[in-house]
Amino acid sequence: MSLPVYKTTLDNGLTVILKEMHHAPVASFMIWYRVGSRNEKPGVTGVSHWVEHMMFKGTPTFPGAELDRMISREGGYWNAFTWLDFTAYYETMPSNRIDLALQLEADRMVNTLMHPEEVESERTVILSERHMYENEPRFLLNEELTAVAFRVHPYHHDVIGDEVDLHNMTRDDLYNHYRRYYVPNNAIAVVVGDFQQDEMLSRLNELFGHIPAGEPAEPVTRQEPLQRGERRVVVNGPGDTAFLTVAYKVPPATHPDYFPLVLLNAAFAGGSSLGVIGGGSSNKSSRLYRALVSNGLAVAVSGGLGPTVDPFLYGINVVVRSGRTLAEVEDALDAELARLAQEPITEMELNKALKRARAEFVMAGESITGQAQLLGLAETVAGDYGWFEGVLERLNEVTLDDIERVRETYLRRRNRVVGWYEPEVMAG
Repeated sequence: MSLPVYKTTLDNGLTVILKEMHHAPVASFMIWYRVGSRNEKPGVTGVSHWVEHMMFKGTPTFPGAELDRMISREGGYWNAFTWLDFTAYYETMPSNRIDLALQLEADRMVNTLMHPEEVESERTVILSERHMYENEPRFLLNEELTAVAFRVHPYHHDVIGDEVDLHNMTRDDLYNHYRRYYVPNNAIAVVVGDFQQDEMLSRLNELFGHIPAGEPAEPVTRQEPLQRGERRVVVNGPGDTAFLTVAYKVPPATHPDYFPLVLLNAAFAGGSSLGVIGGGSSNKSSRLYRALVSNGLAVAVSGGLGPTVDPFLYGINVVVRSGRTLAEVEDALDAELARLAQEPITEMELNKALKRARAEFVMAGESITGQAQLLGLAETVAGDYGWFEGVLERLNEVTLDDIERVRETYLRRRNRVVGWYEPEVMAG
């Protein structure tokens, strides 16, 4: 049994979202901080991700070496992730043990230690992580393409940060970032599962209510200016496969055009319906799959636009088949984009796309952890958990005219960045 969502704000500014689901004796606790790579400045890029790593090193009450054992011993699992707009931590446990997660997160909101020697040890780990990514063509292409797409806005740099900053950042940089952003009024606590609402709210107040609020986070004011023409980037690197990405500037999750773009992508390219939400279904009926994969030009094609706070990118990604060139694959993609203007998405294509998007979205929220993630994501990115609750309704409201309008508005050559990844064996 699932009950309505309850939302309140504690006196210190902590947003609390509770949803009782009693079909299994399990609960998931998440704490979302409204800080990600979007909030970083040159010199400290990657600081949000590095702080996430340091949060697992422990506090005087919960020493780092003990944390994993404590959660595992109770039959739970935990993790964290950092993205453009947020950093989030979660524990999913038997419901009669979830209090450990609440205690742990309240404690490390305030008492994370960041010993200098552990900071140095983690520097090595994060630099190794970055070097591992640099063997991945998609990472190299995406990093360069995003940097070209955003000249002003801090979406310019990758979440893991620039290597020079990872070498130069200090323990004080990390600790100051933690103290600045890890405060109740910049956080959202989400609990989903088998608990009683009043008892849970009382316990959250007991554990988090005494933590003082911090200064409000400074807004991100460096908005990206209008792009005045197509931008292109070519990356050479390891491997024997070529990749093509064509990315268009598109509005944020709260914009009325976001959902028409989701369905345009689902019909045209397939791929995940809502970016970080859902995904994984077949896109063999999409126009691009038939034009590029079925015709032997590409191994795979997908499209996606994740929900973001500020305008970001709708990316179409193509894995080029061996023996084919990037130029001929790009020409075929452009021909299909031109056909999309001449032969707009049909009612049948829209219905199929809508069915796939709905199925992916429902599947993403089937688990208790999935529900917690969707509620937290919506509250963090859109400023309202109701954004998640209204997804299906807003997808159903999208018309063919809406899809044609957003195609004409955003899928323009002057509004895109084209990225080629040429393996070094092909480079001239």
